[in-house]
Amino acid sequence: MKKTWAVFTLAAILTPISPAQAAVKYVFPIVGCKTHYAHSHHNYPATDILTNKGCKFVAPTGGVVDELNRVDKWNGKTNLGSQRGGLFVSIIGDDGVRYYGSHLKKVAAGLEVGSRVIAGDLLGLVGTSGDARGTAPHVHFGISWPTPAEIWWVRRGEVYPWRYLDAWRAGKNAYPSKSVAAMKEKLGEIPPLPKY
Repeated sequence: MKKTWAVFTLAAILTPISPAQAAVKYVFPIVGCKTHYAHSHHNYPATDILTNKGCKFVAPTGGVVDELNRVDKWNGKTNLGSQRGGLFVSIIGDDGVRYYGSHLKKVAAGLEVGSRVIAGDLLGLVGTSGDARGTAPHVHFGISWPTPAEIWWVRRGEVYPWRYLDAWRAGKNAYPSKSVAAMKEKLGEIPPLPKY
């Protein structure tokens, strides 16, 4: 009987917990610095969190690193959309939502695609990489659903994030998964590339 109990216990420990079963925790994605952000963005749903260069950009929730870029390839002459974010990190949260932060000065050392993070883990430092060169330091923050890496226009943001940022900054949980699912249903998994 003890042997069966030990096997059952080990199986229970190794079985992943679904997001519905686990208490998903959220934190504001910039720590230790004053921030401000508008409840608007130019031509797609995202926001720019303005703060000081070098401030910590952290995981807003637990999840797995989906994509990261440590080399700023953006060039103003070509202005390729896929390179505008400069240095960036995106994670797929335990809630199934992708969280993206770009224009970083540096991506956290040791972070790789597939790395497990918890809410508040360092992802990078605020900067002005990509097409943010010459602007005030900020993190471009986007919320979307997971897509392949080449579908960069979804990664940059499909749901306006300030409602969630406001709640997280106040220490409250706010869950974007329903809004993300509704937008994905409306636009399709891979919406067409928008014109600029």
